[in-house]
Amino acid sequence: MNDAIDLTVLHATHAALRRELAQLDRVTTAADRDPVHVLATAAGWTLLKKALRAHHEAEDSALWPSLRQNLVGRPKDLARLEVLEAEHAAMTPVVHAIDRLLTEPGADSMRLGQLTDALTRGVAGHLQHEEDAAFPLIRRTLTAQQWAHFSQVHAHHIGRDAPLLLPWLLDGADQQTSARLLAPLPPKTYVACTTQWIPAYRALLRWSPGSGA
Repeated sequence: MNDAIDLTVLHATHAALRRELAQLDRVTTAADRDPVHVLATAAGWTLLKKALRAHHEAEDSALWPSLRQNLVGRPKDLARLEVLEAEHAAMTPVVHAIDRLLTEPGADSMRLGQLTDALTRGVAGHLQHEEDAAFPLIRRTLTAQQWAHFSQVHAHHIGRDAPLLLPWLLDGADQQTSARLLAPLPPKTYVACTTQWIPAYRALLRWSPGSGA
């Protein structure tokens, strides 16, 4: 096991995604408001999509290839990796279907509920599968250099969305997790995050209608 590999960012990302999936479920099952209108205009749905895309693209481009390289000659582990990659691919069409539905006049809220439920179950199952199957492989087989490369790629995919996605990632994190996530930031980015981005995020009612306008 490589002690140089700190999975804090992956655990924090998974926790944040689970938090938002619970919010998505509440929004789409609430009886007192139109879920189509909420998702079409709320910042929460946009943030969830951005975070999910950044996380999966970083894994697809930098994490899975390194694992595949290190798992040559281990067919069972390679098969597990292929399943994880297929789970990523299966989520994208569901997200696109939700977005298409949100643009349709008179969109069916029942159909929206079916799609968001499928997405929630798909993402939640994948997160658990990753933790059970991929995390141990990462710890046992990835080199420090490969992990550093993935971390750089992950940060790159967050990119210009960092003012929203960093506070989103820190939301609800304990003190130790927050410290580990903030520690690698350049000084200017750290100051911007703690003095500007986090307060702006806290003021954002991200799952309220119109918050994404």
